[in-house]
Amino acid sequence: MELERLLEYIGINIDLPIADPTWIFFLVLAIILFAPIVLERLHIPHIIGMILAGVLVGEHGLNILVRDSSFELFGQVGLYYIMFLAGLEMNMEDFKSIRVKATALGLLAFIIPMGIGIWTNLHLLNYGLLTSILLASMYASHTLVAYPIAQRYGVTRQRSVGIAVGGTAVTDTLTLLVLAVISGLYKGEISEMYWVWLFVKVVVLGAVIMYAFPRIGRWFFRRYSDGVVQFIFVLAMVFLGAGLMAFVGMEGILGAFLVGLVLNRLIPQVSPLMNHLEFVGNALFIPYFLIGVGMLINVDVLFGHIDSIKVAGVMIVAALSGKWIASWLTQKIFRMSSMECTMMYGLSTAQAAATLAAVMVGYNIIMPSGERLLNEDVLNGTILLILVTCIVSSFITEHAAKHMALDEATAASDDKSQQQERFLIPVANPSTIDTLISLALVVRDDKVADNLVALSVINDNSDTVKLEVQARRNLERAAQIAASAGVSLKTVSRFDLNITTGILHTAKENAATAIIIGLHYKSSIVDSFFGNITENLLRNTYLQVMVVHLLMPVNTLRRIVVAVPPKAEFEPGFVKWVSHICRMSAQLGCRVLFHGQEQTLGYIKGVMLKKKFNTRAQFFEMDDWDDLLMLSNRVNYDHLFVAVSARRGFISYNNSFDKLPTQISKYFSNCSVMVLYPEQKGDPIENLSFSNPHGIAESKFLDRVGKGVKEIRARLKDKGEV
Repeated sequence: MELERLLEYIGINIDLPIADPTWIFFLVLAIILFAPIVLERLHIPHIIGMILAGVLVGEHGLNILVRDSSFELFGQVGLYYIMFLAGLEMNMEDFKSIRVKATALGLLAFIIPMGIGIWTNLHLLNYGLLTSILLASMYASHTLVAYPIAQRYGVTRQRSVGIAVGGTAVTDTLTLLVLAVISGLYKGEISEMYWVWLFVKVVVLGAVIMYAFPRIGRWFFRRYSDGVVQFIFVLAMVFLGAGLMAFVGMEGILGAFLVGLVLNRLIPQVSPLMNHLEFVGNALFIPYFLIGVGMLINVDVLFGHIDSIKVAGVMIVAALSGKWIASWLTQKIFRMSSMECTMMYGLSTAQAAATLAAVMVGYNIIMPSGERLLNEDVLNGTILLILVTCIVSSFITEHAAKHMALDEATAASDDKSQQQERFLIPVANPSTIDTLISLALVVRDDKVADNLVALSVINDNSDTVKLEVQARRNLERAAQIAASAGVSLKTVSRFDLNITTGILHTAKENAATAIIIGLHYKSSIVDSFFGNITENLLRNTYLQVMVVHLLMPVNTLRRIVVAVPPKAEFEPGFVKWVSHICRMSAQLGCRVLFHGQEQTLGYIKGVMLKKKFNTRAQFFEMDDWDDLLMLSNRVNYDHLFVAVSARRGFISYNNSFDKLPTQISKYFSNCSVMVLYPEQKGDPIENLSFSNPHGIAESKFLDRVGKGVKEIRARLKDKGEV
């Protein structure tokens, strides 16, 4: 009212709170825009700015805005979005290795605050048993309000973040069960079969989401590539999962989290779709939710209600101490670092979603005595609890995220090879641009900037005007795909009389370390498998070359099957291509099956261990690399078959490579294929045959002799003579 009188005094007649939707939306956008800018100068986390701005403009502040249905709608969307992104950004391979830790944190973060809360509520606040249990469940729950801070610093794949996110699912599930039981008691819903039916409904629905949603998503993404359509589809799946979970008696946040987990593998971290989802959530829905939380806070509670302050004080101490003890015990049990403990505590401290749900349910329950199960002191104390815990959570998470991001940056700067990595992607066929750029996005190191170069070579001896227009369109499309994923891509267009020469010169000029090129389309029956351009490229460069033919979008691949030749570990580019395969597997969340000799597989395991790749990998011995027919039974239509080859004359070159095009065309025509030529340095052995008598000619001869001896021994063994 004071603000309204002030405006009338200076000649501005505005009815407060503002009811015009246009001005409401404008003011919310202004808060979202300016709150982070102002508070960044004060070194205050952005999330606190949103909450404090909500306090200021809400009915308990300047009364500029009322918490109408738009805040309830967008707030609910923002809450689901936080849980969905938490599941979506979780590294599933890391989560499998930390699921025990996450479960332990979740149980400790539920049991310890519940125990502390029940005792303090009974003895310090003198509440009844049911009231004490419901109030204690509010201390046990937490919301990932500070998760966007971890996103902003790029540390969402840290082990401690994954543990906190997984623990949140466990803790909130148990809290919501307590809420459902107490609510059912007063509604008369508790019967002998209540627990059975609740358990059955949640388990069945969880199984449906885990089984059906990924298959529906994979089917949809293979058929529809438009970014807007995919975005709407994902949002629809999120709200379908949340709605179904609410329908069976649980809170929708659990359904949103499960949908994020199951769609994890279909939405790579560096994909355009992931960038769109994060952008919309962080730009609109999540800030709307935080502003709405702030509008619930009544500042007068601090000055006018002593009982509310006492209740709030007990609640805050119980919640903060309980979460700290749970994080500290998790650190000690699993021997984690102090900074990981800080991160877990920061993420698991904030109270918002389940806490609000619990207090509103308890506030609306009228006991036989006519009193509310949770009175106004608890309601006001809860609002203060939300404000304090969100502030503490934000500061602690910001502190931990800064240190973790700094440690990651230091480790990356120590690795010289990361700074030199750069991929060159020649784009000539408009129909393959999407798959080539998408593949490059999941293979590249996302910690290194400016490591993608798209090239279009224009043949200077033909209709250059038409080709130049097409080349410009191809490069614009490539840049658009990369930009939609938040990745910068350098585009190069050059004229040359020879396309291969143009690719080679561009690779040298841009210090490229690998080339990703599409497989040649055979225009006639006499045309070769690779085509003249790729064959000339392989003869004239020793860089790593990945020749790709994908039948479906990269994000829908379910498995990578790699055939590795003997002695591949002796090539200079061995570590590089193994790293690229593991990185691609991690981004796509799919399993890798390596087939090769025992010694070679051992070296692959060593690279994965040294580089700390947490890849789901399986290893199968394959002594005879001459015939790939045995692998065709293990490669389905939605798998990527990778054949690691070599250039003629180098140490891992095998005579069977001459049959590789025929075998791929015959056995793997119905699946996606990559033929990978590793980086090789120096001159091939056959060029040194005069000075090196043990050159390729003798190597070929010995290979044939060895193969013949193996066949003879096998036949004799079958006859029982050996």
